[in-house]
Amino acid sequence: MLNNERYLNNDPELVQDRINNRKRVNEFNDQAKSNPQSASALIKEIFSNTGTNIEIQPDFKCDYGYTISVGDNFFANYDCVFIDVGKITIGNNCLIGPGVHIYSVNHPLDPTLRNDNYEFPKPVRIGDNVWIGGRVTIVPGVTIGNNVTIASGAVVTKSFGDNVVIGGNPARIIKRI
Repeated sequence: MLNNERYLNNDPELVQDRINNRKRVNEFNDQAKSNPQSASALIKEIFSNTGTNIEIQPDFKCDYGYTISVGDNFFANYDCVFIDVGKITIGNNCLIGPGVHIYSVNHPLDPTLRNDNYEFPKPVRIGDNVWIGGRVTIVPGVTIGNNVTIASGAVVTKSFGDNVVIGGNPARIIKRI
C-alpha cells in the first residue's frame, strides 16, 4: 500500500492500523470540541508530518493518518474526510472548507478483484496557498498546483497547475489568477 501498489484492504495489519487510528481520531474530535491545544498536539502525532499552526475542526475523519502530511498554517473546517490509503500531501498556507472529501484510493473495475478486497492507492498532492471551498471532492491521483482556489461543491477529477480558480462538476478552469 505504501509503495502505491495494489494491496488487500482486509490485511490484518492494515485492519488493526485503521482500528487504532479510529480510536485516536475519535479522541482528537472529542478534544477539539473542548481543548483545541491538546487536540492540535494529538493531530501532530496522527499525521506523518505537520508544519506549524495546524487547526482542524471536528469532526475530522481519516483511515490511517500516517500517510497525511500538511505544511505550515493549515486549516480544515468542520466535517472533513481524508481517505488516506495513498499519500495525501498538502502544502503551506492551505485553507479547507467544511465537508471537503479527499480520496486517495481506487477499487478495481474488475468485480472479481474488487470482491476479493483489492484496492490501489493513488496519491493526492495539493500545493501551497490553496483555498478549497466547502463540499469539494478531490478524487484519487489528483495534483493541485500552487495559488489555486477551488469553488464550493466542485468535483476535482483531474490535475490542475498553478494560479487558477477551478469549479464545477467535473472541475474546470474558471479563470486564471
